[in-house]
Amino acid sequence: MVINWRRRSNMQSFLSCTTPRVPVCPLPKTNSQPILQRKVEYFNLGDLWDQYREWSAYGIGVPIILDNRDSVVQYYVPYLSAIQIYTSKSHSLTRCMLEDSEKESFSDDNESEKLSRSSDVSDDSLFDQDVSWSARHLLGQLYLQYIEYGSPYGRIPLFDKVNELAQNYPCLTSFKSVDISPASWISVAWYPIYHIPSCRNVKELSTCFLTYHTISASFQENNYVPEEVGNDSCSTNAGDVKEKKSSHNRVSLSPFGLATYKLQGGLWVNPETPDSDMMSSLYSAAYSWLKQLGVEHHDFDFFTTH
Repeated sequence: MVINWRRRSNMQSFLSCTTPRVPVCPLPKTNSQPILQRKVEYFNLGDLWDQYREWSAYGIGVPIILDNRDSVVQYYVPYLSAIQIYTSKSHSLTRCMLEDSEKESFSDDNESEKLSRSSDVSDDSLFDQDVSWSARHLLGQLYLQYIEYGSPYGRIPLFDKVNELAQNYPCLTSFKSVDISPASWISVAWYPIYHIPSCRNVKELSTCFLTYHTISASFQENNYVPEEVGNDSCSTNAGDVKEKKSSHNRVSLSPFGLATYKLQGGLWVNPETPDSDMMSSLYSAAYSWLKQLGVEHHDFDFFTTH
């Protein structure tokens, strides 16, 4: 197959391969539901995290066209860089909070040990003072906030980190996307591990990425894609394992924000595509999002200043 390398965008290839596509289900109808809400579809957060299971274990392969027209597959491992989950007071939240309370009642941790966990917190006092109480109230109740501060070399992959957090926040794997506020989001840090075939002196392949995704159903209405439009051209692992098909449609959680680190040369940005404008727009969106929520995102600050 001949690839038109001049029009191919490596940036678009990366975004396509690393975008999770999650199975959706129709929300059960109830007599008390307003008519306009009877066609709502949702996805389970557990299914979202499952998208990162093999990527966390083997890496996700992104097809890249080099400047000399050779092609390689660059593998990236996803890490949870940040997450905020807001909820409204609902039956499902009450049930999950009861599970949290029961879990904590049997915990061996004393109160001082719980307060010492600075990496995952859910206290409104940690928000920037510019975010007023009324604005926070509109966001919903903050169920979970986690910001990663550790070195990339000391982190565990996203799927493992989510399971670790779920030990204290069980709703993290059981929430439905309709249970959480539109302000809920995650940021994924993508770090390169190796490329096939191996090639020397390609500094651009050391580029790292931060992608931002909303995890509420509210912002995904225009992102539904048929099952056959998935990212089958992207390799899940060295064995080129393909994503299993199902009869259900999937929602594509395309990134609304982006930041890069060690983005050198013109390998990723193709001047014959709208890559530059797209990246600028995604970066601005991430910056605005963090500012509006009053979040100091360590990885974003590092990517921006280095």
